[in-house]
Amino acid sequence: MGLLYLGTPLTWDETKPYADHVRTHGITQFLHIWDRLKDRHGDELLWGDEVEYMVAAFDDQDKNAKLSLRQTEILAKLQAITDDIADTRGDSQSVPTFHPEYGRFMLESTPGAPYTGEIRDLLSVESDMRHRRALARKHLKDNEIPFTMTSYPRLGAPGVFTEPHYDPEDAESSHSFFLPEEITNPHARFPTLTANIRRRRGAKVAINLPLFIDSRTPRPFVDPTIPWQRTLYPEDPEAKQGAALIDHIYMDAMGFGMGCSCLQLTFQACNINEARRLYDALIPIAPLMLALTAASPLWRGYIANVDCRWDVISGCVDDRTEEERGLKPLKEGRFKIPKSRYDSVSLYISEYWMNRPKDYNDIDAPHDPAIFDRLREHGVDELLSRHIAHLFIRDPLVIFSETIHQDDTVSTDHFENIQSTNWQTLRFKPPPAGSSIGWRVEFRPMEVQLTDFENAAFACFIVLLSRAILHFNLNLYIPISKVDENMARAQTRDAVRAQRFYFRKEVFPSASSAPSSCASSTPGSPISEHGNPIVVNGVNGKEKKLRNCFPLPPMPDDAVIAKTVADEYEEMTMEEIMNGKTGTTFPGLLNLVYMYLDTLDIEPAALARIEDYLDLVRRRTDGRLQTAASWIREFVRSHPKYEFDSVVSKEVNHDLMVAIDEIERGLRDAPDLLPANHRAKSPKV
Repeated sequence: MGLLYLGTPLTWDETKPYADHVRTHGITQFLHIWDRLKDRHGDELLWGDEVEYMVAAFDDQDKNAKLSLRQTEILAKLQAITDDIADTRGDSQSVPTFHPEYGRFMLESTPGAPYTGEIRDLLSVESDMRHRRALARKHLKDNEIPFTMTSYPRLGAPGVFTEPHYDPEDAESSHSFFLPEEITNPHARFPTLTANIRRRRGAKVAINLPLFIDSRTPRPFVDPTIPWQRTLYPEDPEAKQGAALIDHIYMDAMGFGMGCSCLQLTFQACNINEARRLYDALIPIAPLMLALTAASPLWRGYIANVDCRWDVISGCVDDRTEEERGLKPLKEGRFKIPKSRYDSVSLYISEYWMNRPKDYNDIDAPHDPAIFDRLREHGVDELLSRHIAHLFIRDPLVIFSETIHQDDTVSTDHFENIQSTNWQTLRFKPPPAGSSIGWRVEFRPMEVQLTDFENAAFACFIVLLSRAILHFNLNLYIPISKVDENMARAQTRDAVRAQRFYFRKEVFPSASSAPSSCASSTPGSPISEHGNPIVVNGVNGKEKKLRNCFPLPPMPDDAVIAKTVADEYEEMTMEEIMNGKTGTTFPGLLNLVYMYLDTLDIEPAALARIEDYLDLVRRRTDGRLQTAASWIREFVRSHPKYEFDSVVSKEVNHDLMVAIDEIERGLRDAPDLLPANHRAKSPKV
């Protein structure tokens, strides 16, 4: 969530005069990194996950589950506990860490040290996640539970949804109808960020999700929970002036999006070129994983007709002015900006020959020409220069007075001020100043899952897919416009089964580069009917760990571009994308992972555990198991107290949270959500 300085934050009016200062010095800081580290090579594969929890307090007598606003107290206790564990073990790197997040009800956790490419590290992810959850659970109150839920169903709903309860009329930073000031992390960065987004935009943020229309939902639906006549803040009339849409769930504050939880992965690459290749290759994967991990169908006490958080977060930090959104004529020197600062990637950046930027970078991605020219004159290539100059059309949102003037040779704070507030599906991350860390890629679209088993499964799948992409030199490029269309489709209700997605038809750069097994394996059948992986032949070089530093083969002779871009991709079902398409040479992403696994020297027991994870992905793909979003919506609609009016009452929500906790602890079966043989095993702490 950015850097947590101890200092004096500037209001938006105080920040504006320093915007160009931050941009100028941010680029200077990047160029110092570039000069020092552009030729850095040989970094090993290190990677890690970030899991975000919500802490809920249960009132079983009142049948209510409320968000606990004790983040500061909880984190202080966890810090003391983890410090004690580190002192006892004499090894701080093996102890997980907990961090604050935007919501005062949220905790973020990461491993104490990055995972390596060792298979044993890959298989330690689930136990590490369980250990983190168990640590948190042990040091909460008896009625508090840490949940990995993407969105809390009744955040901002009428009645009491936090513990303690606060009045939303005191929302000084957001001016929200629904969320009190106290749901926000008290660190000065967070309320300042909230207020400055509103002030820069010139209005409250406006998020409208289509309502799921059930058999007794009033039509047209005009939300009776919106205080239409309130006049407490200058922005209060916006709702009735059109900000709140009919038949939609209206939300008006940053907390609705930044109060969501997710699962993120970060990979260290061998060098900058490999990082750029991986970044590009994962761009078309992002919407697919958003759809597969969909977990957020309930918002502000209503059922939505969407399954994902992405547009909510995109809207909650949309600081664009009316001019930048194209609603008014632009002022001189400003840009029309097509996307929010939290959105999908707009540009591919790799210089590898498979990238055809004039064809694939086919959407409007404005950039600052002066910054672009400065980067080019310094020797940064055109694609990376355009990427950074595109990010730097944004203004800094929070500046601390104590950090305005920095030593650009040793600090990257101004660069990160802009970089870290461009929240895209992927983030290309230069090495931090004064660190041994290398060039990295952050994969950001996935929704957090209800259990550690699911989170570990999706994490391991993406890790293995990233290695397969680099090992087989795969070409996954499709136009960015089609990726954006996929992002929109991924968020719709039951997108995994109901939608088709654009994907590339030929993923190997040439026929000669495909493994010999590819053409002979049966598309759509990555495993046998008994659940055993296909044996893939023709791939040499056994390894004992996941590789990094994949050599770049030269452009093959038969790689003459003969097809138009429109011939390179087509619409496929999720099952075809993951398992392969019958009658074609496209093997499917799961098959590609199995092909990569066959290049590794893995013990049978370890391979069986990996197969458990891939089996979850496969079953979600083909519909044998539901996404978390589908399971949650079905739970609500089958609850005896649900009235088929699209409303999630506090009692229904309470019982949903109880069920999720019991599933995560292995006390309740969920055969529509998890494999029948899976049962959670919580570690002792």
